[in-house]
Amino acid sequence: MENIVEILNIEPLTHDVKLYKVSKPAGYDFVPGQATEVAINREGWKDEKRPFTFTSLPGDNHLEFVIKSYRDHDGVTKQFDTLSAGDELIIDDPWGAIQYRGKGVFIAGGAGITPFIAIFKSLQAKGEVKGNRLFFANKTGKDVILEAYFQDLLGKDFISALDQEVKEGHKYGRIDKDFLKKYIRDFSQEFYICGPQPMVKSVSQSLKELGASPEGIVFEK
Repeated sequence: MENIVEILNIEPLTHDVKLYKVSKPAGYDFVPGQATEVAINREGWKDEKRPFTFTSLPGDNHLEFVIKSYRDHDGVTKQFDTLSAGDELIIDDPWGAIQYRGKGVFIAGGAGITPFIAIFKSLQAKGEVKGNRLFFANKTGKDVILEAYFQDLLGKDFISALDQEVKEGHKYGRIDKDFLKKYIRDFSQEFYICGPQPMVKSVSQSLKELGASPEGIVFEK
């Protein structure tokens, strides 16, 4: 079912990522990690729906989306970059397979961090963060979404990897099989992966080769 929601506030998070706080329809519910199809309520864009993940908690009185704008082509996310408070979005019902199933390692690439934002907020609210780790891959330091939040929340269990910049406080390189082998000792735990499809496929394969159970790897199929 479609719902029209109003943008209440927009907050820049990085040079190309913004947090959109929007009104919440009555009775609207979701599970942390889930997403919905979103369109901009403007002529010419109402049918251009794209999947975005909720980064708020189900109990909040509003909804939030963290959205990266790709400004080099005239698509939906570039249009998002032109929006202001008071503009409207169209959202569908929630969906998605990325849900918390127990302590483990979260592996995100770029904007693929978004399902994990709500999951970690939920774990924080319940006091269940300990025992979970986050590996976050980006190109450069300026691309890391909510770095301070994850650093404060997870401490040494937050590992940021940059593949186009050497920077203090970050590992250098891609999250590949060698990286996983170096930083993970227990491959019997849960693994959660979200990011560009080639990364998800590569990391999933590497985890299986290192002994992870296919049933223990959660990603959006």
